[in-house]
Amino acid sequence: MDAIVFNVTTAGLMVLMFKAGMALIGPETVNRRGLPWAAAGLAVIAIGAVVTQLCWSGAMDAFDSDPSKSGWWRVVTSVFMQNGGLFGGAWNIATLVIVAALAEWFWGAPLMLGLFAAGILLPEHIDSLFGEADRTTVDPRNFAGSSGATYFLAATLAAALLLRGGDAKERLLALAVPAAGLAMWFAQSNGHGLVSVYGFVLGALVRLLARPLVRPDRHLQDPPRTTMASLTALVGRRPRQAG
Repeated sequence: MDAIVFNVTTAGLMVLMFKAGMALIGPETVNRRGLPWAAAGLAVIAIGAVVTQLCWSGAMDAFDSDPSKSGWWRVVTSVFMQNGGLFGGAWNIATLVIVAALAEWFWGAPLMLGLFAAGILLPEHIDSLFGEADRTTVDPRNFAGSSGATYFLAATLAAALLLRGGDAKERLLALAVPAAGLAMWFAQSNGHGLVSVYGFVLGALVRLLARPLVRPDRHLQDPPRTTMASLTALVGRRPRQAG
């Protein structure tokens, strides 16, 4: 029962952040945006890691972040190892692709990758500052999985939505992310909630400091002209004057 509640609340938080990301970039603009190449690259790495796991039984032992094992690379490679079964792995990869795409369209590829890397490297150090590093979590996937970095990245979009200064509904949606994250952490020791709070704070700081660099409309393309619109433009065109 506890595992079901954990999964439901974890998924619910992601839905909140997805809605915040869509509100931020504008759902009506999605079909006019170019391919997010950096997000596609992360997807290829994540899928390649899963294929590696399927083909090599020792992949998890070689690449997870178990603190009892040595290896400087583990903090990064463990993110692309999936340890939640078929459903958990599919959820992690799907959410990674969607969130990375939304983040790339808003932040741009360099900032998106930087924030994703921050989601990998920062939470453990922030935990230690607040004495949370030794707190037991109910998440069984402590040493592998991309969900932590993905939730961190998704929360940066909620922070950007809040600072955009939209209507009250958008502000409430944005604020619901850190509120739900804190509630999940204190009620369930759900680490996804805590990293979402960290991502929200960093996203707000980056939005304030890098505002001139963030141009969320740079990927927008002119909407394709329909046949009817083309005919209307052709009929309405004035004929050239002879002479």
